[in-house]
Amino acid sequence: MAEVITTDHDRLGSLRKLMHILYALYAIFWLTGGITALVAIVVGYVKRDDAQGTLYASHFTWQIRSFWWSVAWAVLGGALFATMILIPLAFAVWGVLSVWMLYRIVKGWLYLNDGKPMYQDQRS
Repeated sequence: MAEVITTDHDRLGSLRKLMHILYALYAIFWLTGGITALVAIVVGYVKRDDAQGTLYASHFTWQIRSFWWSVAWAVLGGALFATMILIPLAFAVWGVLSVWMLYRIVKGWLYLNDGKPMYQDQRS
């Protein structure tokens, strides 16, 4: 069999496509009950080492942090909801969480489209 040789350009192109797919999975997580976010976080952890030293590393970090903070705030909302008295506050937490996640997805995707890292200290 012939050995497949990938260039750095191919690797970066592959990472870029993957990041677009991951942002899309996060963008539709509301429609899938969160299943696509679970798929995205698993893929993110598996593939993030491949992105070390590239601007895509910051996008993996951005997505992973977004996921875990959203889980924490969703759980807080669930705990408030369980108290029965604080149900309105739970809905407020979930509403703010939804807007925050939308912001994180849009900002990340726009930065990816512009070829910019998410954090200024992670330039390629």
